[in-house]
Amino acid sequence: MPVLLVGANPIVVLKDDAHATTAIASVWVCEWSTHGTGTALVLWSGGRVRLLGADPVLARWLERDFTRHFPEVDGLAWPEPMVEEVPVKVDLDLDSLHARAGDIEVRASGVLDRRTFGTGSFDLGGSPHALSLVLAPTAQGSISVAGSPLPGQVVADSTAQRPTSSAFLTAAEVWSAG
Repeated sequence: MPVLLVGANPIVVLKDDAHATTAIASVWVCEWSTHGTGTALVLWSGGRVRLLGADPVLARWLERDFTRHFPEVDGLAWPEPMVEEVPVKVDLDLDSLHARAGDIEVRASGVLDRRTFGTGSFDLGGSPHALSLVLAPTAQGSISVAGSPLPGQVVADSTAQRPTSSAFLTAAEVWSAG
């Protein structure tokens, strides 16, 4: 299977008290891909999608071929994104995330677990892809726009044998065509 992308894609999903999604930030760090290297940020909030990155071609590919097909966005209206050609600064390791792009800031911390994940059948718009990564669900996460926090909170379960969260860090992420 040909490799499409090597990098990381931490995600923060905020939910309201009824566990409905209020905002999603998908942060991309492409160490190598078939569409180049760089960083991008996809933000869904209030029924709008903002796509930020210094390389709009790379950012559009990540949004169209990956993020819009993720389980985290399933069932959400996904309009054509507003593209903003701005740098995305990402500080990421398996302890925390701090990403900034334009007027958006994304943070995640409080790692609950670190584990490997792999599948040969991750569905991206009807096409199975292989994915392997190191996953670190986090207890905290936030998304702010123009200095104001977006509504909602991270939903986490630290008591499970395999802790889960609506926010997670990744590393050593490899996507391959199916």
